[in-house]
Amino acid sequence: MSLSVDSVDIIKKIKSCKTLQEVEVIRLEYLGKKGFIPSEMKLLGKLPIDQKKIKGQELNKLKNIIEDTVNDQKILIENKDLEKKLKHESVDITLPHNEEVTGKIHPISQTIFSIIEIFGNLNYTVEAGPDIESDFNNFSALNIPLHHPAREMQDTFYVNNNGQDNVLRTHTSPVQVRTMLKSKPPIKIIVPGRTYRSDSDSTHTPMFHQVEGLVVNKDATMADLKSTLILFLKEFFEIDNLKYRFRPSYFPFTEPSAEMDVAYTKKNNVLKIGEGDDWLEILGCGMVNPKVLENCNIDSTAYQGFAFGMGIERLSMLKYGITDMRGLFDLNVKWLDHYGFSPLDLKTRSEI
Repeated sequence: MSLSVDSVDIIKKIKSCKTLQEVEVIRLEYLGKKGFIPSEMKLLGKLPIDQKKIKGQELNKLKNIIEDTVNDQKILIENKDLEKKLKHESVDITLPHNEEVTGKIHPISQTIFSIIEIFGNLNYTVEAGPDIESDFNNFSALNIPLHHPAREMQDTFYVNNNGQDNVLRTHTSPVQVRTMLKSKPPIKIIVPGRTYRSDSDSTHTPMFHQVEGLVVNKDATMADLKSTLILFLKEFFEIDNLKYRFRPSYFPFTEPSAEMDVAYTKKNNVLKIGEGDDWLEILGCGMVNPKVLENCNIDSTAYQGFAFGMGIERLSMLKYGITDMRGLFDLNVKWLDHYGFSPLDLKTRSEI
């Protein structure tokens, strides 16, 4: 056989195929176990050594040409098929929804919507920032010294970025820093978002969600902070007679600092919030440390503020009776069908 003539003919033959099935038929004809190339390879043993070498090289060359052409043609056909699907398959979003295929809003998303709605009615604005943060924004600006345990590797995911000290943010407080650096008081914001810590067990996950709030003005007080949080929790849990307490605590970025607890009762492994003799920590808060204001170029002699933070997973579990945090991340459709929310049930701001 003349390799140059046959290879050209075979290439034309492959490139004329319109379907993957046609390409596969030709591939098997030449490269299959009983195809042309394997059959010719078996005959090499009968040839003289000098002819065997030449013939073997020709067959290997032809095999490579066929394999490359087959792969190229398959990709070409697949791309054409995909273009046809994209051109002719579309979803008309104006059509009435089908009850059987409607997706569900995840409890985490539902909780975030509720938080934004409540604080939006209190004239808070929503801010956001990057998940990868500088050491300054995540720690130093917040008065977290070098020796603080939060900086240890077991708590923080460090990101190697050309020698720069970057981290996956361990809280959403860096967005507060960014806001104070770019804006002048008065400031009144909430920051919902993903956060990351090197911690994983039945009650903790390496990635979780927080919402933090910040108010900076000339007359913010601890009384304002407490009344804001009490109102929020009553609205969120839809409980008028909420039993709560504030305990002194410590955070490097607030002074004085406090933790807020709510009373609860437990029945069938589900916690009922609002009453009872047992207490559950729900959030941390305090007056913004003057050092934090100064680090963000805000005059602490003229302005003061308060801040608070809470875990969105915990709020979701308490409100919706979810007993195992792992269900929030398992991607279980049946779980979401049970705990999820219909998109059509969401209220718009105009309906509130």
